[in-house]
Amino acid sequence: MALTLFPLILVKVKGLVYNKVLVNHERIHLRQQLELLVVPFYVVYGLEFLVRFIIFQNRNKAYRAISFEREAYSNEANLQFLEKRPFWNFMRYF
Repeated sequence: MALTLFPLILVKVKGLVYNKVLVNHERIHLRQQLELLVVPFYVVYGLEFLVRFIIFQNRNKAYRAISFEREAYSNEANLQFLEKRPFWNFMRYF
């Protein structure tokens, strides 16, 4: 539905740009990317996906188990989350 490539949020369906929960989820990823200086975020994300895929043998389960996704999904409905989010908060989800 959406993909975050710093500094952009790409949305597949134009109307989803008004979905506050989806946009907040992607904004959480923007913060994660910024904290890891962008390129290392993608390296860690990819490696974590591979490890989780080996463990679960299921692409969707592996994706949902990535620490960055766990943080974003857990907090996407809290539209004030980023105002008080601690630095490197995604580490709590490893």
